[in-house]
Amino acid sequence: MCRGLTLSYVSSDRAIPSRNIDLHFAHCSRNLERCKVCGDMVPKKHAEEHYLNTHAPVACSLCSETMEREILAIHKGENCPQRIVTCDFCEFPLPAIDLAEHQEVCGNRTELCSLCNRYIRLRERYNHETRCSAVLDNIVGTSRDVRAAEREQEAPRGPRRQPLPQDVSRRRIIFTIAITGIAVLLGSLFFQRKTENSQVH
Repeated sequence: MCRGLTLSYVSSDRAIPSRNIDLHFAHCSRNLERCKVCGDMVPKKHAEEHYLNTHAPVACSLCSETMEREILAIHKGENCPQRIVTCDFCEFPLPAIDLAEHQEVCGNRTELCSLCNRYIRLRERYNHETRCSAVLDNIVGTSRDVRAAEREQEAPRGPRRQPLPQDVSRRRIIFTIAITGIAVLLGSLFFQRKTENSQVH
């Protein structure tokens, strides 16, 4: 329990004069014990409390998996299958365990590219926009297209098709939230009336 030095002994990071070591050793033996997990000297009456608060396995409040207390925070932030994450495509929050299945469906939805007027899968949007804008830059830079643009300006113009803005998905999300809110409101009103009617009868 106590480690000795030439003229004094050290315990709990403090020096103990040699003349007091017997008394100190008796005190330590009677009142303290070494924790089997971390090796710290702990008062005997608080040994169980020390173990429970410091070393005892704990259950994750999200998934109920049991683990050491030291890794609980990392588990909840990075590994827990029930932690909340957001979809890369629609930013909808959902448990991590459901993310792959959700993104498989969500990533196959399409949106109109404002550069080329083609419908593109959401999972391919980033690569498409990179290629599409590069192709568009090359086309604009060639003299043939400059001449074609000049000819097009001279020709009579018909009605032009307006490209849809890129924030169509944002509008869809807002629309979905609004519809969901209305449905919840109507459901609660219906439930309230049903409860009132059952109390009257």
